[in-house]
Amino acid sequence: MPPLPPSLPAFDPRTVPVVGVDAHLPPVPPAAQQPEALRRRFAAPPPWTPEIRREPQFVTGRTPARAAVLVPIVLHARPTVLLTERTAHLSTHSGQVAFPGGRTDPEDRDAIATALREAHEEVGLDPGAVEVLGPLPTYVTGTAFVITPVVGLVRPDAPLTPNPHEVADVFEVPLDYLLDPAHHQRHLLRWGDQQREWFAMPWQEGATTRFIWGATAGMLRNLYRFLRA
Repeated sequence: MPPLPPSLPAFDPRTVPVVGVDAHLPPVPPAAQQPEALRRRFAAPPPWTPEIRREPQFVTGRTPARAAVLVPIVLHARPTVLLTERTAHLSTHSGQVAFPGGRTDPEDRDAIATALREAHEEVGLDPGAVEVLGPLPTYVTGTAFVITPVVGLVRPDAPLTPNPHEVADVFEVPLDYLLDPAHHQRHLLRWGDQQREWFAMPWQEGATTRFIWGATAGMLRNLYRFLRA
């Protein structure tokens, strides 16, 4: 095994330079974002290749951990994706924008069970309000989490009760915004002779900028590739 890079220094991702924006790539057509089209795509997926399967490892000595997240597409007239802002005191990914989700428990029968259980625990989303479409390929983070994203359609009237211990805020971003590469920024951080590159999809909500980046943005990028294949 090649030597691991030195630990990633603390940094604010918002301050890391943007080295490119993928405005040259076509967005997912609006018709392909509607519920029936999404159901057909997951029922009969085309040949495709995820753009990101594994981030460079930048934490040493951590045993890989299985996890799953729910990618909740809320069925408004203009579909949205429900996201959370994690509380600042959490031991991993504190303060970041994330999908509802977390580690797999031994009693979880599969990644779908993990994603639905975690979404219920984190934001109070009733599993009965979710129509699971299916999983996307696993995404391995630089902190050794092996994440299965599970895409589901969510009733727009589903009540939410965020867990204040884990979730500082819950918000929604239009799906068509996230599936338009004109909003996909590439950031590059260099430290020593190492570097790390990631996607970000900042969303302006009133006076608040929701900085969607890292693994969450990477999984959304893979969803884009899946729906454009």
